[in-house]
Amino acid sequence: MTALTNLLDLDPAQLVAYCGELGEKPFRAKQLQRWIHQFGASDFDAMTDLAKSLREKLKARATIAAPAVISDHISSDGTRKWLLDVGQGNAVETVFIPEENRGTLCVSTQAGCAVNCRFCSTGKQGFSRNLTVGEIIGQLWMAEFELRRSKGIEPGPKGERQITNVVMMGMGEPLLNFEPTVTALRLMLDDNAYGLSRRRVTVSTSGVVPMIDKLSQDCPVALAVSLHASNDPLRDGLVPLNKKYPLKDLMAACRRYLEFAPRDFITFEYCMLDGVNDTDTHARELVALVQNGAESVPCKFNLIPFNPFPESGLVRSNNVRIKAFAQVLIDAGIVTTIRKTRGDDIDAACGQLAGEVQDRTRVQERMQKMAEYQQKFGKNFGRIVEVPR
Repeated sequence: MTALTNLLDLDPAQLVAYCGELGEKPFRAKQLQRWIHQFGASDFDAMTDLAKSLREKLKARATIAAPAVISDHISSDGTRKWLLDVGQGNAVETVFIPEENRGTLCVSTQAGCAVNCRFCSTGKQGFSRNLTVGEIIGQLWMAEFELRRSKGIEPGPKGERQITNVVMMGMGEPLLNFEPTVTALRLMLDDNAYGLSRRRVTVSTSGVVPMIDKLSQDCPVALAVSLHASNDPLRDGLVPLNKKYPLKDLMAACRRYLEFAPRDFITFEYCMLDGVNDTDTHARELVALVQNGAESVPCKFNLIPFNPFPESGLVRSNNVRIKAFAQVLIDAGIVTTIRKTRGDDIDAACGQLAGEVQDRTRVQERMQKMAEYQQKFGKNFGRIVEVPR
């Protein structure tokens, strides 16, 4: 039996080609795309302006299938988190953050993550696999129309859009799952699908330099970089990818990206860790890093209060320290915001997305052994060593 084609996997050009294989003209692809991404339709019989012969072909050969919802939780602040089944014992998380003038969806691109940043719970579960296009765009498809249904809003392009912004900041490193991520981005931007502005779609990366350059050529959207450290020795311990792509290379890639980006600045994300990266000295190092003459990077900083999880061994910086850190950046003329923690009562806050993935790298077992050694040999075991100041 031939496997059905999941139409959520196809970008606009691919959908035109698919319709061509069915003997249909290109305009049918636009009709079909509108039904899928603007009306949220999954039943081909409901697509009334398609010829009956085409609907019969589609029923025999295609499907429209997003990941199934395992659980759906709503935080006291209105943040909503879905746990989605992506098969093979894996699940990923998608988070909707409502605000007064916008609704932001945080999308996952991998089941687990191989980057293993010290402060992120997802990486502690190891990497399982990349998500498909349908599994990535399916998160937006599911969330947009579920939110409309819950408010009694009619589907269709004239219905009030619930998701105005998308951030690729969920589970996984988007640029290590490049082609499916870019295909999903093209659907988000397409006027016959979601019609989002490039300025309202953000890819967050831990710093995969070659793929930052490739994204600037293939589908430039807003770029956020998970920085989290002001110098290479410190970042090597927090973001292991830095050993391959150190700060000098990363800053150069950011400057190149701005030649194509829809915004004229890079957003640097910085997780505030008590006693690790939160001193005024670190803040001044950041200023020197991004304000360096011809090598300066136009940017804004988003300071993120650390959201603790048991295996991290890290503590959130207190509010006074975060504000003092921010003031150093502000005094240097850098736009700086402190992210309001949202959804932490349902583990939906930044750095808390862990989902349920098969532990391919036995990370949990190794973390348990580290904890045992730490208890035996004292609190300094495995501690990040900062450079002398």
